Amino acid sequence: MYVDSMVQKDVHTLSNADVIEMQHLDLDIDVDMEKKQINGFAVWKINNRNKIHELKLDTYDLTIDSVFVDNKSVTWKLDSQIKFLGSALHIPIKDSSRFVKIHYKTGPDARALQWLAPDQTHDKRSPFLYTQSESIYARSWIPCPDGPGVRFTYIARVEVPVGLMALMSAENAYEKNDSGIYTFKMDIPIPAYLMALAVGDLTFKSIDERTGVFAEPGMIDKARWEFENVGKMVNNAEQLYGPYRWGRYDVLVLPPGFPIGGMENPRLTFCTPTIIAGDRSLVSLIAHELAHSWSGNLVTNATWDDFWLNEGFTDYFERRITEQMLGSSYSDMLWELGYQDLVENVNELGPRSKDTWLKLDLKGRDPDDGLTDIPYEKGSHFLKLIEISAGRDKFDRFLKRYFDDHAFKTITTEAFLNYLDTGLIKDDTVLRKKLNIREWVYGPGIPANCPRVPQERFSKVDDERDRFLNDVPPLQLATVNWTSHEWLHFLRKMPPALSANQMKSLDIAFNFTNTGNSEIADLWFIMSVRANYTFAYPAMENFLSSVGRRKFLEPLYGEMVKNPKNAEMAKRLYERFRKNYHPLAQESLDKIVLKK
Repeated sequence: MYVDSMVQKDVHTLSNADVIEMQHLDLDIDVDMEKKQINGFAVWKINNRNKIHELKLDTYDLTIDSVFVDNKSVTWKLDSQIKFLGSALHIPIKDSSRFVKIHYKTGPDARALQWLAPDQTHDKRSPFLYTQSESIYARSWIPCPDGPGVRFTYIARVEVPVGLMALMSAENAYEKNDSGIYTFKMDIPIPAYLMALAVGDLTFKSIDERTGVFAEPGMIDKARWEFENVGKMVNNAEQLYGPYRWGRYDVLVLPPGFPIGGMENPRLTFCTPTIIAGDRSLVSLIAHELAHSWSGNLVTNATWDDFWLNEGFTDYFERRITEQMLGSSYSDMLWELGYQDLVENVNELGPRSKDTWLKLDLKGRDPDDGLTDIPYEKGSHFLKLIEISAGRDKFDRFLKRYFDDHAFKTITTEAFLNYLDTGLIKDDTVLRKKLNIREWVYGPGIPANCPRVPQERFSKVDDERDRFLNDVPPLQLATVNWTSHEWLHFLRKMPPALSANQMKSLDIAFNFTNTGNSEIADLWFIMSVRANYTFAYPAMENFLSSVGRRKFLEPLYGEMVKNPKNAEMAKRLYERFRKNYHPLAQESLDKIVLKK
């Protein structure tokens, strides 16, 4: 048996919600787009069953104006700020206390908030605000128990400038109103990192009876076309692992500064516009965020040390949805690209690094340090190993039971391993030996029994790459009907630095410099920097000005700073475009480009 760490306190929250039940949040806020500030109040309904005399909540760069307990003003205390964690808010309460009301406003350093001027949006007509609360950033716009192991329901009243629309991770309106006041309800308990808000000039188009897309007016038609099959994704996901339990599933396409690919906010996935490629080739990201409606939103990691329980399961589920819709030869490409990412990440971190364990140890560190490919790819490959070793049908039945038995609950790594032991492995000593669980979960690097999938399509890509490297002209290569995944594999496996002439010949044939596919563009610009292929630099500059996704920015700026000559270019471009990037992206890029 594995010792369950559920009793251990989440080291990334300063709250004491482990001993005081946080039942419900009433949020009433005003969004001031000119001041770039949220102000209002949060009312927490609590159950002080343990008769604790102080409630502690997480805050980060919040100004607390006043606090009331059961309608009576109380004297509160705000601790000095702790790096990463913010400041604990101490509120005196009684045994019988039921409601705690906090009047507050956000500060200029709120890590969850990105305020965009009109020229930083797609349509360039109106300002925009969006939040990114994962991992521990909800505390920078709401005083709350900011840990994944604490779930609560909420309702909200949000006032925004007339002419703009507000959306949340809740039941939403589908058109603007004349008052600028929007109300929201989330009657399913969620953790704070799934609290989400977006405010902007938005419109909506339906996909089917329970799915649709929000976007700026100038982006809505492209987005609606790109997401044509989202409703089918939901149906296929349900066939695999049971009913979708959140009512509607809508997608919001954010302005370019969004720092990640997508965020699985319940009922309203936030996504980057970089997946709008014009050919539906990158919408597997939506399958990933949809899968979080089971793995993450439905069954949640108890702490950020258990992050693989969210992302590893979701990567696995995403690829099963994709296989069901597009066939195994297609999903096999995703598995192989993921394996390549895993190998690269392990090499970067070090094959003996404890950060390559599935069970992380992030005490004293920013939980974002754990947002590597390890929980995603090592986690999903571990589940793939279980599927192969136990048999797909048996594993699917197990996963469906897992989601049912733990619905709307949190779980630790150890609790999952015990559930796996009693629910699937049981007395099967052969299966237990095949899995080698401890090496996967509590060991570094990539275990020797890591599964690899057949590569029917990539093997053909390898042949064409070899032909190119043996001087076959690019236009004579057999590339008809290649997907973006095949092109990525084609380019990824090129020698470290092609010559400028080789780059030029590929560009003339395939127009990589001007591709509308952001995944291919980013890789091509990295290769261009290595090869000093300056023809691509103007397009690269435009790319850096219009994309805020860290997945693309970090490796591209990182490649530039390797060479002193290009480091100056990186600094010049970054200083020019830094304001377009989310605060989280700025933090990581400051270290890469400015060496802060």
